[in-house]
Amino acid sequence: MANRTATPSHVPNELAGEKAQLMSASEIDRTLVRLAYEILERNNGIENLMLVGIERRGSPLAARLAQTIEGIESAAPPVETIDTTAYRDDRPKAVPRRAEDASPANFSVDGKKVILVDDVLFTGRTTRAALDALLAFGRPQRVELCVLIDRGHRELPIVANYIGRSLQTSESEVIEVRLREVDGEERVVLCDKQA
Repeated sequence: MANRTATPSHVPNELAGEKAQLMSASEIDRTLVRLAYEILERNNGIENLMLVGIERRGSPLAARLAQTIEGIESAAPPVETIDTTAYRDDRPKAVPRRAEDASPANFSVDGKKVILVDDVLFTGRTTRAALDALLAFGRPQRVELCVLIDRGHRELPIVANYIGRSLQTSESEVIEVRLREVDGEERVVLCDKQA
């Protein structure tokens, strides 16, 4: 999981240091505006549209996209959050899967055009877990994926519909998306993993 995003606060830091800043706060903002327009264009507005942010950094990104869409359309799509922990393929098998584990609130995706939002698309395993979790909340009309960064190295046949930026990385590198809502700062950086 550390290859995917910034290391969560409860996990020991395994990064050796920053190599480069990939996006500034203003670049993140401009990218989200572009993604909002792309989502509106492909979905012909917000009718029946729902944004679902994947915990942890996908949630604030989904909220920001909804706010941007509201500025364009004068109405915002609903935003929900989904936690994929119980649906990951690297979780202990003894842990049961329950819909209530995927989100703190109960919501329905029946008949909705759902945009899953995440910060970094890497192996595709988090997205697969999010799809499993999402289906516990009903049967959507369609599901699309929106990511701020696509860094390649897929292990599953998963492709994002909306991509902020595609970056070529090595498997020894880590992309950290730092958001003010979670990290108290706003930028995307490339780091090396510790040897």
